[in-house]
Amino acid sequence: MKSLNDLRAFCGYLARKYGSPGASSEEEKAEEFRRVYLKGLPSNLKALRAVASCCGLDLTGLDKMPRNVRGYHEICNGHLYVYYRKDDTVSGIQNTILHEMREMMETLFSQADRSYEPLKTRTRHLAANRFATAVLLPEEEFRANAYKTGFDVVGLAQTYSKSYSQVLLRMGEVLHGKVFFYGALFEPDDADAIDWAVTYWTISCNEDAEPNIYGANGLFPKKGRRALTGSLVDMTVRSQKAHLVRRITLTDDPDFDGEELTAFAVPVTGDVTGIEKVILVVFLARDEYLLEPQIKSICPTVVESFHRHL
Repeated sequence: MKSLNDLRAFCGYLARKYGSPGASSEEEKAEEFRRVYLKGLPSNLKALRAVASCCGLDLTGLDKMPRNVRGYHEICNGHLYVYYRKDDTVSGIQNTILHEMREMMETLFSQADRSYEPLKTRTRHLAANRFATAVLLPEEEFRANAYKTGFDVVGLAQTYSKSYSQVLLRMGEVLHGKVFFYGALFEPDDADAIDWAVTYWTISCNEDAEPNIYGANGLFPKKGRRALTGSLVDMTVRSQKAHLVRRITLTDDPDFDGEELTAFAVPVTGDVTGIEKVILVVFLARDEYLLEPQIKSICPTVVESFHRHL
């Protein structure tokens, strides 16, 4: 690459290295981005501001932003601009900078390669989310720390200064093809915090899981689904204490010798507000040992078995 002081040069570099801008995954784009710009530095806000300047981006924090918008970008007369919500969290600003850079790269890719067809709006947005997360939570390092902590979402969020949802979703990405994993973040679904519902969820399968696991999609709550009375999340909310169920059976056949599940629900509490969120993670029962570091740290209430529910 002739110059690092232009995001266009980086886009051209990716196009040449991979043969086409679309031939590299978001993980590969993020890895190249860290290698070229961060050079081993932590991906904190100070470093990202410096990278943005190096790439020729003008960053501006705005006091007012359209509702439900955390940031946007413009390319005007060859100049690159990224705007973010000034009162956003540090983690939110980091995500916005990288997200908008990645969306902007789609336009720059088409300039570097005239045959390239930029991603459509929704696909571009999803790619930008994945790119930002991959830059902020490097795959190999993050996966190693996830194993080391027993998949402690709260601890990893504190370590990386990232949101619980981002850490949870990243777990699903880095565990793909490694182990079976389901994770969900539950938050209050009403003003009185009587009902709780899924706000974020992820699932990652491995090739050697039994077919009955793949057929149990209805078992795993998706966005908007409320926690049922008697569920592990309900127990955790009512007691404000972590709960572990060691054995979740999936069939009515007592002699069935197939896969079973284990699930772990952990409350997130505020100093004044009490319980604010519940993090639920599910593994195959034979992989329960992966949770041991977190289990030993938290000492949850243990429920021996559930049948066909979480």
